[in-house]
Amino acid sequence: MFNRIKFNELNRRQKKNWKLHKLASRLADYGYNCIRLGDGWQGADFIACHTDGSFIKVRLETRLHIKRRYNGMELFIAFNENNLWYIYPHDQLCNELLDMGYMSGTLSWEERGIYNWPSLTQRLAEHMEGYVI
Repeated sequence: MFNRIKFNELNRRQKKNWKLHKLASRLADYGYNCIRLGDGWQGADFIACHTDGSFIKVRLETRLHIKRRYNGMELFIAFNENNLWYIYPHDQLCNELLDMGYMSGTLSWEERGIYNWPSLTQRLAEHMEGYVI
């Protein structure tokens, strides 16, 4: 009756749902209940409500991703790499990465306002350790 699925055989929407539920399960360990949004409200894919009454808006991405248009939206970005879940406050990490010398002066960041990494370098992975849940 229950057969494990193969993630790579899922379509794009199914993959996003799978990721949301995997992350929601992890966030439950930290006191969060996740509510999926169907319309990407304020850039978020879901709202994570904490038992203390606070909440965060979360956007699922496939990798470490910074977008200038997310600045000021109070978004958290989440992605999975090598079976580790990372969740970070977008604006805070954006500033940290700029301070570390990433992104500045690149065509992607300066002209398009986006920057992402297909996979984490060792230096980035070390920096991102504080954002692993």
